[in-house]
Amino acid sequence: MKGTNEYLIPYVGLKLGKHQFEYQINKAFFDHFEYDEFDSADVKVNLVLEKQTNMLELNFKHSGTVNVLCDVTGEPFDMPIKGKLKLVVRFGETYNDDNEELLILPFGEHQIDVSQYIYEMIALSVPLKRISPNAKNMDLETLNEIEVKDEEEVKEEEIDPRWAALKKLLTDK
Repeated sequence: MKGTNEYLIPYVGLKLGKHQFEYQINKAFFDHFEYDEFDSADVKVNLVLEKQTNMLELNFKHSGTVNVLCDVTGEPFDMPIKGKLKLVVRFGETYNDDNEELLILPFGEHQIDVSQYIYEMIALSVPLKRISPNAKNMDLETLNEIEVKDEEEVKEEEIDPRWAALKKLLTDK
């Protein structure tokens, strides 16, 4: 996230021990990452940073809601989400974030940007199948009322004339 220092933690000036940070995440946060899966978001993130002599241990926890579209009805709804992430930060010669649970920072660094970890933690906590509570209560009649095009209508509308000409070549054998 370029342009904001809100998610930069200067760990050099911190004493050894645990330090608590809180972040309130909304839609603007995800806009910085150009992530448009959510119509809105209201997520509270708690971060406990434990500074030790040769490493940092970061424990993220989040809970809140994100507004997504229901896979069944197509209507937006607020989906409750929660999750956690543990990250160990060690120091070495070069930057390395190949391992999702271990981050290696160069010895000269004095701060860590936690925005990417918050973004990934929240985005990955949303289930792939998003079904609103209203969709679970719908009966078969209501589902049948939703207009569904026949397969033939869809096929006729979607066939490009160029593809039709190519398809004709296959059937002329």
